Amino acid sequence: TGDSLFGTRFIGFAMNSLSLATVAALIAVGLAVLLSYGVRLHNSPSARLFTRIAAMGYAIPGSVVAVGILIPFAWLDNALNTWLHTHYDKIIGLVFSGTAFILIYAYVVRFLAVSFNAVEASLGKVTPSMDAASRTLGQTAGGTLRRIHTPLMRSSLLAAGILVFVDVMKELPATIILRPFNFDTLAVRAHSLASDERLAEASTASLTIVVVGILPVILLSLAMRRARPGSQAE
Repeated sequence: TGDSLFGTRFIGFAMNSLSLATVAALIAVGLAVLLSYGVRLHNSPSARLFTRIAAMGYAIPGSVVAVGILIPFAWLDNALNTWLHTHYDKIIGLVFSGTAFILIYAYVVRFLAVSFNAVEASLGKVTPSMDAASRTLGQTAGGTLRRIHTPLMRSSLLAAGILVFVDVMKELPATIILRPFNFDTLAVRAHSLASDERLAEASTASLTIVVVGILPVILLSLAMRRARPGSQAE
């Protein structure tokens, strides 16, 4: 029969999922590029250790990540509201732990390893001689990254973004724990209906997640196939 809320509210669930997944994917890929390039420039044990610690989130259950993030952010909200109430007699509410900010932060912590591994592998294929040639021509480290490495890694960056996007779309434990009030995603909606044994209705959100996750992968596969040498002649 499908979801009884299929319509405007269902579109809202879908938009929540899409917006969170898109923002988290962009931030995760951006951070992965910075971390990978930082290790390339300063290949010290401390730099490698820092990147490995930053990418540990994927090995930790989503619920554990969520609780670990919620505690300090809730403390920060309470401290901020207490300070504002004491000095200005104002309370601004849960700015960090009660908004989508904490969700995006949790997604980036959880899935940074996905984008980092893809970006690191792609950056490793760029020979150091290209960096040296770029420096000889007067480019800074940032200019080299922007003008040399980023164009060469375009396909890998897109693939990394899609992987994070798909993972965020279906992430459930962290979303349930950290989501703001009256803020549902497709994964939360499917879980809520399935928990009530309304499996037919839950299928709408579940199939939407599957379709939204498969389409970018298909498009990326077609784009990479066209980009292969000799593909135009086939």
